[in-house]
Amino acid sequence: MNRVLSQRTRIVRVRRLQHDLAASAAVEAAGKVQQLESSRKRLADMRSELRAAPGVTSGCTLARIGELAMRLDVARQGLTPSLDSARAAAAQKERIRVSKRRDQESAEKLQHSAAAAAEALAERQMLRAPRQRARFMNDGGDQ
Repeated sequence: MNRVLSQRTRIVRVRRLQHDLAASAAVEAAGKVQQLESSRKRLADMRSELRAAPGVTSGCTLARIGELAMRLDVARQGLTPSLDSARAAAAQKERIRVSKRRDQESAEKLQHSAAAAAEALAERQMLRAPRQRARFMNDGGDQ
């Protein structure tokens, strides 16, 4: 029974490590999504702040503002595929993390049941031991 208990304990340790690695990967993927969303928001904020100065403005200045606005729009739109793939990757990593957590909890339950079975077996053996000693003493005293 000790072999089963030590095996289950080892499995719990492995499953805990697997969950920790999966959780770390999920957090990293969520951080990447957050970073891309933040970049997209900054680009949108920069675009909205582009305005010509009040008063008389030259056509060259307006052209530069328009060109910069267009480039900011293109950059923001270019983030969309990256953001979508990062969201999909983050969702997949979260599903993996949940699966690893479920595996870890199953292993912990098996370990607890093995520990309870080992404890029950030890108690039964301890209860049986005085009777066996008494029997041995009686057998030894008869000879």
